Amino acid sequence: MNLSAYLVDSVLRRRHLKAVALPGLMVDGLEAAHAGRGNTKAPSFPAEIGISYQVENEFEKLDRRSKATSSAMLCAISGEAPQVPVVSRKSGNVFEKRLVEEYISEHGKEPITGEEHTVEDLVELKSARIARPRPPTLTSIPSLLGVFQEEWDALALETFTLRQTLAQTRQELSTALYQHDAAVRVIARLRKERDEARDALSKISVGASRAPAAGDAMQVDSTGLPEGVISRIEETQEKLSKTRRKRPIPEDWATGEAIQEFKPSSPSEPLYPGGHSISLNSSGELALVGGTDGVAGVYSLPEKRVVASLKGGSGAITDSAWVGDKAVIATSTGAVKVFENESEAASFNVHAGTAAALAVHPTGDIVASVGIDKSYTLYDISSSSVITQIFTDAALSCVKFHPDGHLLAAGGADGQIKIFDVKTGTSAATFDMSGPIKALYFSENGTWLAAVTKDSSDISVWDLRKSAVVKVLETGSRVDSISWDYTGQFLLAGGPNGITVQQYSKASKSWTEPLRSAVPSTAVAWGPSAQSILSLNGDGVIVSVSAQ
Repeated sequence: MNLSAYLVDSVLRRRHLKAVALPGLMVDGLEAAHAGRGNTKAPSFPAEIGISYQVENEFEKLDRRSKATSSAMLCAISGEAPQVPVVSRKSGNVFEKRLVEEYISEHGKEPITGEEHTVEDLVELKSARIARPRPPTLTSIPSLLGVFQEEWDALALETFTLRQTLAQTRQELSTALYQHDAAVRVIARLRKERDEARDALSKISVGASRAPAAGDAMQVDSTGLPEGVISRIEETQEKLSKTRRKRPIPEDWATGEAIQEFKPSSPSEPLYPGGHSISLNSSGELALVGGTDGVAGVYSLPEKRVVASLKGGSGAITDSAWVGDKAVIATSTGAVKVFENESEAASFNVHAGTAAALAVHPTGDIVASVGIDKSYTLYDISSSSVITQIFTDAALSCVKFHPDGHLLAAGGADGQIKIFDVKTGTSAATFDMSGPIKALYFSENGTWLAAVTKDSSDISVWDLRKSAVVKVLETGSRVDSISWDYTGQFLLAGGPNGITVQQYSKASKSWTEPLRSAVPSTAVAWGPSAQSILSLNGDGVIVSVSAQ
């Protein structure tokens, strides 16, 4: 065997090197013994045996270094054997002192576990070491190596922090993606349910029943009006239509000159904040108002105080009306309630959603309500029953009866004024406007209908005979409420910037404006003989505007 083959065989089979090394030791001993006896020539041995011993010696050194390295404690941040090792009292992790102290001073946490940690929670591990010399200047290689070590430490800290941040960001991103996906699915489901509910609601022909005070169940009849109700409507129409054109203006009725002198009087105390409806009884002394807290009240104008309080429930009061001496209110919960002497006489829960407005029929005992469920409902107050419920194709926001009682006008959120035949419930006409209908009112002349759209300052006057707008009255500020007087001469309008009165002269066929007053209003009404105007603002304050 030559030398190269012997060395390769020794490297591959290290365990046999130890056995080969023993003769080497014996050779050395024999040579020494022979030299001691004075012999000048030592026995000769193969040179490969000595070389194999040196190779074995080097491998043992490497093996010891490997074992020492594998069993040494490494810094949990840099992965290197720490020069000044410290251990955490809480986690037991080992760190390089300068690295972990820098991390704790910046984050206040243990780098590995993330627990709250302070420098006092570190214990320095003592070991027998030769004290390190003071670093030389930067012109020396050791100094440069020290600078490089510091840069490496900073890089190790930054890399460790970035890895932690990356892991946390990935987790947060994963959570956010799951939440977004869930939200999209929920929104899609809700939209589908909403569309299905709207479709089902538009096909409903029968409303819900109410629970009257006497406990009797109330049925909603959508097939047509009872014969008795139709007879009352026809009799009223015939009586009123015959006398309408020949009806003279009452002698005590206000004139345009008198209205020009109207001034606001002292306001009342705030009654029911958020109210936007006011209704006067037949005597003109009691005003019915309500607010957003679900309470309505009867306000005595002569006494200037609330004389009766009516609890409408949890919803806001959306509209109010008088039927004789009975007070009727509509609420945002869809309920229509009738009160007599402060006691609830009847309650109707027909609308699926807000009951937006009320109107009283000229018969004096039939009331209509409209709601966002796209329907209008007729009630017989004398018998505390629902007469009929008619569905349309849009949410309804306001309603008024024709002065003769044979027509009903309802304003829709789709910008249409829908005219219905009261007796049959069929559509008689449709007037298109530029936006959702805010308010409408029939003139006592029987041929005109005034209407205003939401957030508009213009009042459109429609001619029912021509189905066309015959006049657009520009008030200059937003209009929320309108009201014709009994003679059909004066059109009252109210809004947040004040009230105006527009006068039509039949003789000259022209319009004038006898009154403009800076009295903020959400609802307006004429007083007896048009000798006064009542205004209600958003704070629930009533102001009377009249000649002083």
